[in-house]
Amino acid sequence: MKKSDRLANLMLRLKDGSLHTAEAMASELGVSVRTIYRDMDTLAASGVPIEGERGRGYTARAAFTLPPLNLSELELEALHLGLAAVGQGGMADLAEAAEALSARIDALLPEDGTTGGAFGFATYPFREVAEGFRFMPDFRAAIRARQKLRVTLKDRAAPQDLRPLHMDYWGRIWTCITWNETARGFETIRIEQVTGVTPLPGLFVDEPGKSLADFRAAKG
Repeated sequence: MKKSDRLANLMLRLKDGSLHTAEAMASELGVSVRTIYRDMDTLAASGVPIEGERGRGYTARAAFTLPPLNLSELELEALHLGLAAVGQGGMADLAEAAEALSARIDALLPEDGTTGGAFGFATYPFREVAEGFRFMPDFRAAIRARQKLRVTLKDRAAPQDLRPLHMDYWGRIWTCITWNETARGFETIRIEQVTGVTPLPGLFVDEPGKSLADFRAAKG
C-alpha cells in the first residue's frame, strides 16, 4: 500500500470518533507499529487534529476534510507559486495561513524524493520568482529535446551557452543543472536569475564528463 493510500485509510478510521490503538491499526494495514507512529506524526504535521498518544490510542476530529488528491509536478509548482503570491500580499493572516498550508503539503509529499525536494514556504521574493517562472517552459522544452540554450543572467555581462540537463524544485526556488559551454563546466543556475533565453540550432548528445550522470557522480 502506498503511503498516501495508507494515510487516507488512517484518516477515515480516526475520524469515526473512536479510539484506535497503533497495534490494531498496524495489524489491519500490515505495517509495523513504528510506521503507524510515524504516520500519526505526519497527519498531525499536515493539520489533522490528532488526539491521543502512544500506548493509549488515537482519534481525530477535523472540521474540514478533503479527499486524497494526485498532483502533477507542474500542478504542485503552480500551487507553490500561488502560495508565494499570498505570502507576499501584505495580509498577515493569509500569509500565516499560506505558510501553514505549505507545511501541511510538505508533510504529505512522497518519501522517495520524486518531487525533487521539500515543498517549503516561498519566502523568497515573489516578484523575482514570477519573473523567472516565465522562462521555465523554455528550459523544460530544451531538456526534453536536448537543445542548447543561450541564456542571459542578471550577474553575467555576457550570455552563457548551456546544455540544460535537469530541473530541481526546492520549494523556495527553481534551479537547473547545466553543462556550461561558455565556462566549460557544470553549473547550477537559479531560474529567477535568468533574463533571456534563445534556443540554439542543433541538439546535443551525452559526452563523457558532460552528462547528468557525470554531475551526480561528482557530487556523490
